[in-house]
Amino acid sequence: MLTIDSKGAGLLVIAGRLDASQCGPAQAALDKVDGVVTLDCAGLDYISSAGLGVLLKTQKRLLAAAGKLRLTGVNRHLRDVFMYSGFDQIIEIEPAG
Repeated sequence: MLTIDSKGAGLLVIAGRLDASQCGPAQAALDKVDGVVTLDCAGLDYISSAGLGVLLKTQKRLLAAAGKLRLTGVNRHLRDVFMYSGFDQIIEIEPAG
């Protein structure tokens, strides 16, 4: 199960598992945002390669419109996934406190 909730201007909270079965709803939610968007990942337990694709597509769209995607609250495991896949070079990532 995946949830993405808006917490105000430019802040979204994502929780659960972002896998292939959740990519459609996740992309639909992320397609509604613009500008500089912070995605709080403190509740994100897992991300698949398909989920990484959703984030990449969103980042490309936002950058084309002078915005960007930022990730916060990223746990150690997910940070490793982002680092090994090279996403730490594409998307600004702040580790969990």
